[in-house]
Amino acid sequence: MTVKTSAARTVTVATVQFEPNVGDRAGNLAAIDRLVRSAKTRGAEIVVLPELADSGYNFRDGDEVATLAGPVPGGPSAETLCRLAEELGLYIVSGVAEQDGDRFYNSALLCGPEGYIGKYRKLHLWNNENRLFRKGDLGLPVFDLPFGRIGIAICYDGWFPETFRQLALAGAELVCVPTNWVPMAGAESVPEPMANILHKAAAHTNGLYIACADRIGIERGQSFIGRSLIVGPQGWPISGPASADREEILLAQINLSSVTETRTLNSFNHLLGDRRADVYG
Repeated sequence: MTVKTSAARTVTVATVQFEPNVGDRAGNLAAIDRLVRSAKTRGAEIVVLPELADSGYNFRDGDEVATLAGPVPGGPSAETLCRLAEELGLYIVSGVAEQDGDRFYNSALLCGPEGYIGKYRKLHLWNNENRLFRKGDLGLPVFDLPFGRIGIAICYDGWFPETFRQLALAGAELVCVPTNWVPMAGAESVPEPMANILHKAAAHTNGLYIACADRIGIERGQSFIGRSLIVGPQGWPISGPASADREEILLAQINLSSVTETRTLNSFNHLLGDRRADVYG
């Protein structure tokens, strides 16, 4: 598909915050169906779901991953999500457990009214993910949708400035972030999670819209912080942050054509044009 050439390219983005249950793929997909339909009735055109939304996160071992993961495309979760996107005529970005032969990836798929579009495999694995998944090997793809160019990152990818810079340089205007943020050390008495600070900074320094969909709850002793949010290209939240512990849908109507203007700071300065690639690559 080609990007619209009209001056304003607006789209309503939703991030869905809920509590997947590890091991209950059918129940998780049923919850996703309910929540995506709700987002659609509120005007959503692209819906972002949490990391590993179909399977849950805190796996016991690789055998459990193997029982829950599936091919992308073609697996049970991918097929269900793509059918839902086709039926509702919207776009879905969802974290999924992917199986590719004897390899497993912490992935996200993108599907829309036309069905399956593409996928991303998490580059930076967190903690026990390193025992269960392979590191992503598909780079940082950018997808052309009717309203603009979309990139994807997953959770710990957001701790690396290079993730968003690479996506911005490749033309991304919106980055969708399925995530399962956990509490960070030293954050007990701080009102704002580090995850929110990092993604606001990434949006500001790259002139990007960023939509983060986190999960909630405690799973096998691991707590998650919620606080999903949608950030504008100047770095300020335009929806959220959500609560720390409630199921929520955040929505924001965004104009992706504003990204080019936002990156031009004044007559002399441009966020990407001022890079000193001769010094630091």
